[in-house]
Amino acid sequence: MPEGPSIVILKEALAPFIGKKVTAVSGNAKIALERMEKKKITDIKSWGKHLLICFSGFTVRIHFLLFGTYRINETKDSPPRLHLQFSKGEINFYTCSVVIIDEPLDERYDWSRDVMSETWDAKKAMASLNEIPKTLVCDALLNQDIFAGAGNIIKNEVLFRIKVHPASKVGKLPLKQKKDLIKEAVKYSFDFLEWKKAYVLKKHWKVHTKKTCPRCHIPLIKEYLGKTNRRTFFCENCQVLYK
Repeated sequence: MPEGPSIVILKEALAPFIGKKVTAVSGNAKIALERMEKKKITDIKSWGKHLLICFSGFTVRIHFLLFGTYRINETKDSPPRLHLQFSKGEINFYTCSVVIIDEPLDERYDWSRDVMSETWDAKKAMASLNEIPKTLVCDALLNQDIFAGAGNIIKNEVLFRIKVHPASKVGKLPLKQKKDLIKEAVKYSFDFLEWKKAYVLKKHWKVHTKKTCPRCHIPLIKEYLGKTNRRTFFCENCQVLYK
């Protein structure tokens, strides 16, 4: 599943299509495809893991789920969920969720919850964490209502950075660790963005998919933790369990 930084990269890649008219639209998405035909894209936005293609009066939301992909000015052999044709160029989305949003985006999205947003609000994040004291920190980091855009890579790497065991309960974290959690969720997201653009993201992984702790030089633990049941890599020696 693409995380927030990857969606920002896609948003930037699609910027040349802003102001361009859709000359043809097709795909197997169960939406009113004809609404996009002959319409101009007015903006491309992102919120967390959502790509937002804006038209006058409505927006098309793309969520890539676990296996979604896209192609710009090229195609795959599989049928697209959504194909947008322009006089010069095309956009294709595959194996993803496509929905139409009719209300203004400011009514649907709280932009200050997006870890990549200029309007990110750390105080709101702290208030939200304080409301879920019994939640495991590994689940809290994946909560899109708190950390929109954070995914499994960010979760694993942030918790290693701040030396917090993923099975710790949010309410048991000292204030410093909660502040570090919020700060590093944003910082790592922008590091992720920089590394992804340079095609070196995996080279910077410390624990995600790794077998040995780079701090302690002992085997890492791999478990499926929390209500989200996502792959979690951590060190039992240097990541403190607060319970």
